[in-house]
Amino acid sequence: MSMDEKDRRQTVREAYARVARSEGSCGDCAPSAQQSVRRLAYSPDEIALLPLGADLGLGCGNPVAIAGLREGEVVLDLGSGAGIDCFLAARQVGPRGRAIGVDMTPEMVERARRLALQGGLSSVEFLLAEIEELPLGDASVDVIISNCVINLSTDKPRVFREAYRVLRPGGRLAISDIALLQELPPEVRESTEAYAGCLAGAVLVDDYRKMVEEAGFQEVRTSIVGAYSCGGTGAASSLGQAGPDSYAVSVYVEGYKR
Repeated sequence: MSMDEKDRRQTVREAYARVARSEGSCGDCAPSAQQSVRRLAYSPDEIALLPLGADLGLGCGNPVAIAGLREGEVVLDLGSGAGIDCFLAARQVGPRGRAIGVDMTPEMVERARRLALQGGLSSVEFLLAEIEELPLGDASVDVIISNCVINLSTDKPRVFREAYRVLRPGGRLAISDIALLQELPPEVRESTEAYAGCLAGAVLVDDYRKMVEEAGFQEVRTSIVGAYSCGGTGAASSLGQAGPDSYAVSVYVEGYKR
């Protein structure tokens, strides 16, 4: 890993550690938790099931809604944060299933584990690890979800190769993320604020689909579901009058391991 990649990864880790230590969402990269609920289409019933403090407003969609989870399945959440999508997934797969969250930020993992205990969710597990090197065996999970995280990775192709490795044959991918409609200006690409704000690390929508296909996934679909919604003040101001909505969108990405 180059020094630039290490610096970016550390910037992301520090930014999300600050959020994990807070009692609300990140002022630089997310709306309030209440706004997040409305924007991301989590139903009131879903929110009522969550431990208090699980929704930090850091997502850009609702991957659980497109995952088609079934009772007894094993679900892996890449970049699980405080655990919102893991907790929702655990409710859907039931006591015979399992939800595993992986996150590289110790403070996030600690928070998620604490909330799982408070919520009495014994079928949820949170691991401290990087999504580019998953601590799971081959063909060990049924479904992989992720919410506004893979854009932050400095090695996205490796993320999808790892996802393919740990999925069982017939397994599926259900991702919510940020992708680009057009290339970003160079100064934005180099901005650490824009990187931590889920913008500078994003790739073009078509390139995202190709990257998933190159990892081995089949029947890959990308759907634009909304405007860019994680813009920190630094990210937005660096784009001038055009604003981030002219460059980036929230997308759903789905695929299968056959």
